[in-house]
Amino acid sequence: MKIAILKEPSVEKRVAFLPFHAKKIVELGHEVWVEKGAGLLSFSSDEDYQAAGARIVSRSALLKDSEVILGIHLPEKKELDTLNEKQVIICVVNPLGELDTVNYLKEKGVTVFSMDIIPRITRAQDKDILSSMATVAGYRAVLESALLLPRFFPMFMTAAGTIRPAKVLILGAGVAGLQAIATARRLGAQVEAFDVRSAVKEQVQSLGAKFVEVEGATEDQSAGGYAVEQTEEYKQKQQQLIQEHAKNSNVVITTAQIPGRKAPILITKDTVEHMQPGSVIVDLAASTGGNCEVTKAGETYEHTGVTVVGQSDYPSSMPIDASTMYGNNLINFLKLMIPEQGKFNLDFDDEIIRESCVVRSHEVISERIKNLIK
Repeated sequence: MKIAILKEPSVEKRVAFLPFHAKKIVELGHEVWVEKGAGLLSFSSDEDYQAAGARIVSRSALLKDSEVILGIHLPEKKELDTLNEKQVIICVVNPLGELDTVNYLKEKGVTVFSMDIIPRITRAQDKDILSSMATVAGYRAVLESALLLPRFFPMFMTAAGTIRPAKVLILGAGVAGLQAIATARRLGAQVEAFDVRSAVKEQVQSLGAKFVEVEGATEDQSAGGYAVEQTEEYKQKQQQLIQEHAKNSNVVITTAQIPGRKAPILITKDTVEHMQPGSVIVDLAASTGGNCEVTKAGETYEHTGVTVVGQSDYPSSMPIDASTMYGNNLINFLKLMIPEQGKFNLDFDDEIIRESCVVRSHEVISERIKNLIK
């Protein structure tokens, strides 16, 4: 079987497979084709891939003759038009938020798997790219805020007096939020965290942070560990409590997102304007509208003395480790389709394969996507 690795757009520094990932697939008896220069921004040369047993080929040859195409981003539509129905694409599609793309892929007839909708069940943890990339985002968000904050994170007791530790508020205690809590605590900050899911309270406290709780949250066990939409009454109580804590915080890091929907507004413009000058907000939900009302996606700017960072692509800024984790997730996912005997097999009785499949043979497969289209 010919398994291909795409070179990503120039703004993306990650690559789907590093050379050691390619070597693992070669050892299973398959060919690995790598687009020329695919790993350069992740500090892996074409020679590194060749040493691992991969072939370096042109993009056109890769798209035309490979059987499985691996990437981070979906190829452009004009490239998808050149594919045939026997080919399989595995990448990140964001199908819950890009239904027009889903309909296009359905018309095309190609088989597409999206790594960002793998069900969050125990057996799928080692394939979950959302958790892997959120780990990077939470870590980098804290480092970014520490660099931008005009004061120390830890407490210092010096001859010149005592410097109080910075106060950090984390909104959303998923993987990114928990990593942000752990990193901020390592840097010596006082940390508070908020999440609509009461189940994460113990995790927050175990990392040494205070859990900010708003009573009356709606929780849905069928949501697979994701946050769900809340009532208007709850949102009002939530905003009031968040504003109180944000006013007293030096750093606010927001991570709250709902699959397939615009990110909820947690920090209003009024809240920002009541925060202490010099404070920093890092909005990890910027790409889906932002948790902060004044966030500008992809920009860092100052609003009434508060630095607002609208950054959602932190994984790309750590391409070696981010590519390592993404590739490991892909390898574990591929092992479901490539048993030890090496024959490619799509078993749609397997929940992970079925629910991560966007389209196949002109049909939408994932139930989560079907429910949105209905």
